[in-house]
Amino acid sequence: MTKSILLVGVGGQGTILASRILTNGLMEAGYDVKMSEIHGMSQRGGSVSSQVRYGEKVMSPVIEKGKADIVVSFEKMEALRALDYLKEDGTLVVNNEEIPSMSVITGDEEYPEDVMEEIEKHVKAKVVNATGLAKELGNEKAANIILLGTIIRSMGLEHIDWEEILKENIKPQFLELNKKALKAGMNAIACQA
Repeated sequence: MTKSILLVGVGGQGTILASRILTNGLMEAGYDVKMSEIHGMSQRGGSVSSQVRYGEKVMSPVIEKGKADIVVSFEKMEALRALDYLKEDGTLVVNNEEIPSMSVITGDEEYPEDVMEEIEKHVKAKVVNATGLAKELGNEKAANIILLGTIIRSMGLEHIDWEEILKENIKPQFLELNKKALKAGMNAIACQA
């Protein structure tokens, strides 16, 4: 059975790196994996999304609306934008962070105050303060690996040797930090089971 994971965020949050590490881990574990990325003005704080599908035999990397087993949003507004991809009994994980888009920064739009309330009208979200947890670990850039940890726990992928996968994908000076970040994400989501 093919599983579908959608990661959404804003340029600079490490969404693509997290999805590449996830893809590498799934391939090492013997799954057939397809991944696609969309960089919408990612250098300038635009939307970024990555679709990862895995299983015995995966035909396409594209997740249709209403078919994602899990949507992990690195930023609250991006969660709202991606809601229609989540399947009915799917899991939504939201990093409790607001990053104003370019249109908000330029004054063309306002960042809505009630994003989480709007999300909760449709689905019960698992909210994780990944950015705050990453700051506690010493580097807020590790929020992407914390969110990767939420995917691993939510999808039951703990059997894969993620420390080895991290070692293959992360610079040595950041390895220990990212190991802690991965565990923090797995623990954060386990508390909300």
